[in-house]
Order: sequence, then C-alpha cells, then structure tokens
Amino acid sequence: MNNSGSEYEKRAKEYQKQGEEQASRLNRISNFRLLTALIGFGGFLYLYFHKQETAGIAVFLSALLLFLYLVVRHNRLKREKDRIDILRKINEDSLKRLNGEWRTLEDTGKEYQDPEHDFSEDLDVFGRNSLFQWMNTAKTFAGRNALKKLLTDPPKKPEEIRERQAVAKELAGLLDWRQQLQAEALLSADKFQDPRPFYEWVRQRSPQYHRPAVRWLVQSLPPVLILLFTAAFVFPAFPFFIPYLFLLLQMGLTAYHYTERKQILDVVAPFLGNIKTERAMLEKIEDQEFHSAYLKKLQQGLRNEQGETACRQIKGLERIMDRTAVRHSQLYWLINILFLWDYQSMVVLEKWKEQSGDRIRDWIEALGEMEALCSLAVLYYDHPDWAVPKIYGDDRSLLFAAEAGHPLLPEDRVCNDIDRMKSGQVFLITGSNMSGKSTLLRTVGINLVLAYAGAPVCAKEFHCTVFDLYTSMRVRDDLEGRISSFYAELLRIKRMIEAAKKGRPVFFLLDEIFKGTNSRDRHTGARILIKLLSSEGAVGFVSTHDVELGDLEKEDGRIRNYHFREYYREGKLFFDYKLRKGVSNTRNAIYLMKMAGMDIPEAEMDALSDRPSDRKG
Repeated sequence: MNNSGSEYEKRAKEYQKQGEEQASRLNRISNFRLLTALIGFGGFLYLYFHKQETAGIAVFLSALLLFLYLVVRHNRLKREKDRIDILRKINEDSLKRLNGEWRTLEDTGKEYQDPEHDFSEDLDVFGRNSLFQWMNTAKTFAGRNALKKLLTDPPKKPEEIRERQAVAKELAGLLDWRQQLQAEALLSADKFQDPRPFYEWVRQRSPQYHRPAVRWLVQSLPPVLILLFTAAFVFPAFPFFIPYLFLLLQMGLTAYHYTERKQILDVVAPFLGNIKTERAMLEKIEDQEFHSAYLKKLQQGLRNEQGETACRQIKGLERIMDRTAVRHSQLYWLINILFLWDYQSMVVLEKWKEQSGDRIRDWIEALGEMEALCSLAVLYYDHPDWAVPKIYGDDRSLLFAAEAGHPLLPEDRVCNDIDRMKSGQVFLITGSNMSGKSTLLRTVGINLVLAYAGAPVCAKEFHCTVFDLYTSMRVRDDLEGRISSFYAELLRIKRMIEAAKKGRPVFFLLDEIFKGTNSRDRHTGARILIKLLSSEGAVGFVSTHDVELGDLEKEDGRIRNYHFREYYREGKLFFDYKLRKGVSNTRNAIYLMKMAGMDIPEAEMDALSDRPSDRKG
C-alpha cells in the first residue's frame, strides 16, 4: 500500500474511533434527557401534591430549560457524528479506489452517456466501470457537470491545461480541506438538482416592488392596522369601522396578483436545501488560503465590489426564503392579511436580486469548478508516481509515452511504450483475439482524456499535442433510427475525416473497422481510409485482424506495424500483452472455441500445436 493508502486507512480508523466516542456521548445525553424529563415531571407532581406549588413550578421550569438545552446539544452532536461518519466513508471510498474496489461506488455518471459523442462512449468515460465512477468526488450538480465538461470538452489551449495541472497539484496537498468540502456536500439531506430553473428565477424581475410608494405602503399599513385595532379596543369612543376598512383594504391588496406572487415565491423552495449546502461549501473556499494565482482569482470572484463575500450574500437569500416558510402554516392566510407577508417577502427579495442575483450563478459554477479540480487532485495525491503530461500547442502533432498503462486496470497492469508519433502517422495494430489490441487503444485514448483534463496519466512519461479525439470502437445498430452498425460507423468516420480536412489536429482510434461487411470490402475500405486519414495529417491507431493491411507500411513510411502475440504452454493459452514491432503471424480462434466447450476435430488442434507460436517468444 502506498503512502496515500496508509493515510486513508489511518484516517478511516481515526474517524471510526471518533464516531464510536460520539455515539457514546449521544447515548449519555439521551439518557440524561430522559432522566431530566422524569425528574422535572415527577418533582412537579410530588411538590404539587405536597402543597408546594411554587417550588414545583420552579423545578419543572428548571428541568424544562435543561431538557431544551440537552435537545439542542444532542442535535449538534448528532450532526457532528454524521460529519464524522461521512468523513470515515470518504476515506473508505478512497481506499476502494486504490484497491481496485471502486466499481461499487454509486455515482457512475450514467446520465452523461452519449453514444453520439466523439469518444466518451468508446473510452468508458461515463457509466458503470467508467473513468467518471473511478475518479469523481464532486457531489453538487454544478460540480459533476464541471467534471463532465473537463472530460469531454476540455479547453484547447495548452497553457490552460498546464494551469489546471498546477492548481490540481496544489489542491492535492490539501487532503483534509478537500475531504471537509466533500463532507459538507454529503451532509445535505436534499438531492442536488439542476439549478437552471433557479438561475432563471433569479434573473426574473418584478419592478413594481422597487417603487418607493409600494415599499412605503407595505411597510406602513400593517403597523397602522394594528394601532387602529388597539385604539378601537382601548378607547370605546373610537369608531370600529375604521380598522375594519383598513383590514378590507389589506385583504384586497393580498388578493391582488396573489397567484403571481405565489408562483414566484414557490419556485425557489425546492432549492433551499441546495442553496444552504452550497453556501456552507463556498464558506470553506472563502476561508482557505491558496497560493496559485488561479485559485486566488477564483476566490476573489466570490466577493462583490464592496468586498462582501458570496457566503454572506447567500445567507441573506436564505433568511428571505426562511421567512417565506410561514406560508406553509395553517395560520398563513391570517398572517398574510395582517402583515402583508407576501408583499414584505417580495420587497426584500427584489432588493436582494438587484444587489446579488446576477452573480449567484457565477458563485455556484465556481464551486462546481473547485469540485472538479478536487477530483483531479485526488489522482495527483493517490498516484504520485504517474506522469504529469507535457502538453504542446504547436503544429508538431505528436504523441509519445513510456510505460503507459490503462488507469482503470489493477496495479499488475501491463504497460507499453508508445513510439513517437508525428503528423500523418498511423500505427496499425494486429494480433489474435484477446491479445490486447482494444485495451491498447483505450489506454492511449483514456490517458489523452486525463491529460487534457489536467490530471496525471498512467505512464512513466507522456508527451502530446492538443488533439481533437475521435474513436470508432463500439458502433451499434440504431434500430429506432433504422441505421445499421456499418452505416453508423461510416457516419463516425465521416466526422473525423471532415475535421482532418478542415486542418484540425485529429487523433483517431479505430478498432476492427468495417467489420459489418465482407472481407474484400473491409480490406479495400480500410486501406483507402487509413491512407486518406494519413494524407490529411491525422494521427492514430487502427487495430485489425486483417494482417494483409501490414503491406501499407511498405507503401507509406508514415504507416507502421505493431502487434501482440500469444503463446501456448502445456496445452494452455497465455498472453503477455506486450506491444512489439511488425505484423502478427498468430491466431487463436480455434483454441478459444475449444476452451469455450466446442468440439474441435483433433486434426485441427494438432495443426494448431505445430505452429511456431507454441513456443513463448
């Protein structure tokens, strides 16, 4: 176990211990609370029946105050225990990532799966057993969206990627702060919702509530009404109809555009829990000391021109929305009439919108960006031996990797070197079934995704240009759209050709192309496509069983052959998953059929055993 694993294990045990101690405190307070209630009630009855009513009331009130204190204390300790339990689980989940048990983590990002995306579906970026499931620690809607954008549509400027690398490395050293930020999100009892309806609500304005006359009327009428009713009761000569006229006036005002006000005030209610959680998370960002200019700028963006923090401004909105909670009371109709409660809420709400409403989207998106950066930071912390990619922005169109492995595979993964690739270079990968061709393509692709996001990659060394990444690996029939897998594959390939023709730096990964047609058409189509992509300056890998395509290396020096091989020992099939130069000369389909339980004639098996690939090499 590496140092990060030891730290996670130590923290999980410490939080486990703290949780048990907190549970003991809660049990003691619960027992003491029960005892206090029994003593207070019993003492009151005892003293009451012994004609000591005053003493009995004093005992009861003292016990009641102590009971209420214990209730508050219990609630605080319960929330703290919840926080401790969440922090323990965060460290246990972190251990799962390191130990290869991360596939049990609940958030798979399946809603982001898009079969039409240029590469995310083929490279398992989202869904079960995906890159997102493995690395994501973002919990808010904005945070998960920010990470999704980094993985599928990262900025194209190398300097932005380098800046994100530096920021993620700084955050990697803030382990406790990162976990506290994540815990704050997990403490929320509400599911994080799409905030777009909330953003739309914040942008809406009701200018009539800004008018001085309206504000004066709303603030003046309720106290005048109360004074008039008081005068009517205190002074018999005061005419009663006057306060009733004012009451009818306020009833009319309450009914006027009531539905419109109700709709405005009701929209935000489902988001209140999210807002409170996001405010607590923003407070942690505001209070943390950062060193990188990027993080300081993000932090500064959480203040307005007067230096007031986002957290404080959002607290103002919370207070406004908390006061609207009275609208769910059975006495709400009476309160609304007497105090013009909806008008009061609308006046302060419109004032808040005018002062802070236009910036709340920026604050929440800044929080989401921080969560996405923390997900990258986890990889820097967990894998300090992984390479920080060297990103280039010139026209060299290169890729080079030393000891690159698939990051989602266990620690005993087989790593391979990727020779330097330049503009127009295509690596043709041959090999038998299950030898590692598809895994190699995904290894290159998923490491490019990580590199462009600003994360470290599973390699000893990694250099790349900022490419537009395209894949065609898992093309399926679209029955609803009446599109065959072959035609769907053509549509994907068309997109990468068009991008290359426009001069875009295209990097492609093609796995067993044109398998939906006959062998002659497949071979001819593959030759034409590979030469076309190469001539347009595109760079990429093509895996194939069609070893005849290896002749392309002789025709065009930019096309190079590599292969995987298998070997047989004592009647068993083995793979070493090592990439070698040249074209494969082995096949294993018959042996795999035999392993699957099919009856294969002995003559065929004997012929297989006579092949040179029986010897390890």
